[in-house]
Amino acid sequence: MQNKAIRVKGLQKSYKRLHVLRNVNFEVEKGSIFALLGSNGAGKTTLVKILTTLLKPDGGTAIVNGFDVIAEPDKVRQSISLTGQFAAVDEILTGRENLMMIAKLRHLNHPQQVANNLLNRFGLIDAADRSVSTYSGGMRRRLDIAMSLVGNPQIIFLDEPTTGLDPEARLEVWKVVQELSDNGTTVFLTTQYLEEAEQLADRIAILHEGEIIANGTLADLKKLFPPAKVEYVEKQPSLEEIFIAIVGKKGER
Repeated sequence: MQNKAIRVKGLQKSYKRLHVLRNVNFEVEKGSIFALLGSNGAGKTTLVKILTTLLKPDGGTAIVNGFDVIAEPDKVRQSISLTGQFAAVDEILTGRENLMMIAKLRHLNHPQQVANNLLNRFGLIDAADRSVSTYSGGMRRRLDIAMSLVGNPQIIFLDEPTTGLDPEARLEVWKVVQELSDNGTTVFLTTQYLEEAEQLADRIAILHEGEIIANGTLADLKKLFPPAKVEYVEKQPSLEEIFIAIVGKKGER
C-alpha cells in the first residue's frame, strides 16, 4: 500500500435523487500519471472535489497520500495541489509577483528564490516581470501549474488543464505534465481530450454515469476492443475508438 498515492473504495455521492458517483473504486501509483476520462456530467469534477477535500462523500473511503479525506483533511491539503479548468492567476501582477504571493501564503522562506526557481523551470524567466495580462494562453497555464507547485506538493490534480488552449499551448502543457511525473510528482488528470490521455497517462480510467467502467493501461483497454478485421494489416484502435466502444456497451445494458 505504501506505493499508492490515492486509494478510493466504494465512493458514493448523490444530490437529492441524482446519483453522481456510484461505488467508485481505483488506486493511483506514486509518481504516475493517472487519467480520468468521462463525458460532461460523468462525475469527474465531483470526484476531484472529494479527493481534494472540497466536498464530502456520502459513503466509501478516499485515502490521499496516506490520509483520509474526511478524518484528516488538513493533512491531505498539505500534500496536494489543485489546478482547475481555468488559470487562477492575477492578471494585474507579474508572473514573479504571482509566485511570490503564493509562496508567502504558504509561509515559505525565501519566496523570491522560490519564484525564480519555478520561473526557470517553466521557461518563464524572460516574462517574469511582465504583467500576466500580456501572457499567451499557454504561458498563463504554465504559470498556473507553477503556482500549484509552490511548496512541492506530492500530488497535483489537474482538472481539464488544456481546455480552451490552442494545439501549440496544449503541447506545452503536455510537456510540463510529463516532466512533473518524471520528477516524482503524482499527477491526477481529468480530461475530455482522449489523445491527451493516450499521450500522457500510465493508467486510464473511464467514468461513465458515476461508475468506473474500465481501468487499466492503454494496452489493457485495447484488449477490450473487438479485434480488428483487416485482411492484411491489423489496425490498432485509438483510445477514442476504445472509449466509444466501452461506453456504448455499458449504455446497452
